[in-house]
Amino acid sequence: MESDLALRRTDHETWIDREEEHGMSQQLRAVASGKDSVLSVEGLRKRIKGKWIIHDVSFDVYPGEIFGFLGPNGSGKTTTIRMLVDLIKPTAGRVKIGGYDVQKQPEQALRYVGSIVENPEVYPYLSGWENLEHFARMQPGIDQERIREVVEIVGMDQRIHDKVKTYSLGMRQRLGIAQALLARPKLLILDEPTNGLDPKGIKELREFVRMLADQGMSVFISSHLLSEIQLMCDRVAIINSGRVLAVGKVTELLGQNASYVLWQLDKPEEGRRLLAAMPEVKLLQPGEHGIEDMVLSELPDALVTTVAAEAVSGVVSKLVASGIGVEAVQKVSPSLEELFLKLTGGEGIV
Repeated sequence: MESDLALRRTDHETWIDREEEHGMSQQLRAVASGKDSVLSVEGLRKRIKGKWIIHDVSFDVYPGEIFGFLGPNGSGKTTTIRMLVDLIKPTAGRVKIGGYDVQKQPEQALRYVGSIVENPEVYPYLSGWENLEHFARMQPGIDQERIREVVEIVGMDQRIHDKVKTYSLGMRQRLGIAQALLARPKLLILDEPTNGLDPKGIKELREFVRMLADQGMSVFISSHLLSEIQLMCDRVAIINSGRVLAVGKVTELLGQNASYVLWQLDKPEEGRRLLAAMPEVKLLQPGEHGIEDMVLSELPDALVTTVAAEAVSGVVSKLVASGIGVEAVQKVSPSLEELFLKLTGGEGIV
């Protein structure tokens, strides 16, 4: 993104037509209460040419949260997203959005959704404004004022009347998000939205998505940038070979893995032997941990262990009593990338 996103809050009025308000009020109250999910996926399966691509995928996305969807290349992320928005039909299972079944009530369910699947589809020979007018005509109740609102939300005031063919990739992404926001969705689905963005653009996108979530919108993001998902998302689902391996808050998932303790000792070889002999300590070899080279470069002779926090002081005492000087002790928490690689057996990232 070439300029700062205009993170301006707007009053998100309900998009429901007056004549439909009574019939949909029950679902709206369920979503607004925060007790029911905006998106519910239950037992989703997909078979293509006799081969199962998606196996029993289940998760929920709740109001006002940013939900990350992570998996290696070919894990089934985009196939799942296509079933969420009714671009392809599941072989089995159910998707409900805003209380409506996508298979049985697609029109009602998808009125809750704004999405960009893979790449924003825009017309390069039209201006950004003309593109938004074109998409607005496809949906009821979207006037010129709403177009101005979404343009302001994504910060495209200065370039909206330029031809799209002159836009950078970041600007096309913003235009795609503006189009997805036209109908005031309760759920925004973004498939790999950070592709091609520079670090500044990714930071701006992160802030923008958080702003939308703070206003009560649910945001579902598929991404291969694990560090950004760790910073951006409230909860994540990790998928591999069409199966969801873990779902939960980022902090909870990371908390399931023991933190590492790095030891910088004045006698590293003697210290290694002593640590290896302690039952409360597990000494790890380079292939047994996922500590980044950047961390180890600051402690080149560090010994990597797992050890309970309450046992660290006792280990220090044993080392000192044995004549080994403890120059530094550092706790390193596992990253989302490490958890990802552990759960997926080390497979590559998209």
